Amino acid sequence: MRASFRFFAFFLANGTIDVDLLDDIDYRPSLFEFGSPLEQVFAIYCNVLEIGADGEVLNDGDAQYRAAQWIRRYCDPTYQVEPPFQAWETELHGPRMSA
Repeated sequence: MRASFRFFAFFLANGTIDVDLLDDIDYRPSLFEFGSPLEQVFAIYCNVLEIGADGEVLNDGDAQYRAAQWIRRYCDPTYQVEPPFQAWETELHGPRMSA
């Protein structure tokens, strides 16, 4: 799982997330200018990511693609996300407080 997060962050920072979907779109200036768009990208990636009982990542490509769809929509308002995002995919989770 840790490797998936590292690679996703690496691809995001290098502008190489799902190159076909984001071809010719340099999303980095838009996302990195303010914190909340970047936070949303990671929220979608993490919410969609499935981890097996053994800790193995099961759908890294799907999680990256959904994050790439959000980035594309953020940079290009005419882009239609298919299927539309469900609430659980875009939900932001705050820090967990210890009891």
